[in-house]
Amino acid sequence: MTGATGVHDPGGNCARDGTGEGDAHDDGGVISRWTAHLAGQDAVEIGQRLPPHSLECAGCGPNNPAGLHLRVVRTITGVEAVHSFSDAQVGAPGIAHGGAVALAFDDLFGFALYTVGSLAVTRSLTIEYQAPFRLHHPYTFRAQVADREGRRLLLHADAWDDTGRKAGSATATFVVVEPRHFAASTEPNLGKSDCPPST
Repeated sequence: MTGATGVHDPGGNCARDGTGEGDAHDDGGVISRWTAHLAGQDAVEIGQRLPPHSLECAGCGPNNPAGLHLRVVRTITGVEAVHSFSDAQVGAPGIAHGGAVALAFDDLFGFALYTVGSLAVTRSLTIEYQAPFRLHHPYTFRAQVADREGRRLLLHADAWDDTGRKAGSATATFVVVEPRHFAASTEPNLGKSDCPPST
């Protein structure tokens, strides 16, 4: 595979020109260094841990005190993480907040992009909660790219508790973008209604 890989934007912000690509501006090289760092991850071997999307990423960044700190490895079919939700992610007593579970799925999908060699952003995310995600219990999350239709990537993931019972599943659509999309996302955006329709 060639080109930049595996970057995703959980906010799905659209660029100023409405194409999802935008006009790059002088960011001091931050965006280019970031996408170049992620571009090398398609060479990661099966079973090897993938680096975080960024040090501050809410899903996997080790420097984010409110983050999940996911640790993700590459598998034959996609990616996998074993994660236990903490008291910081509580919803109902003893149970992880559904939004924290959604964050885990969304971030894992971002890692699955490493397997297809494309920069992409979240367009839609659907979660099926089949059992409570209990705090301080390990859950195995597995994700993969199921299909590609032009710029649209269709992804699927499942999560199991430590007894092998499925606790949830997720599907998502990601849209392939150029690196300049991320530079444009640091500018004031025009709102979600300006996002292009999926094609």
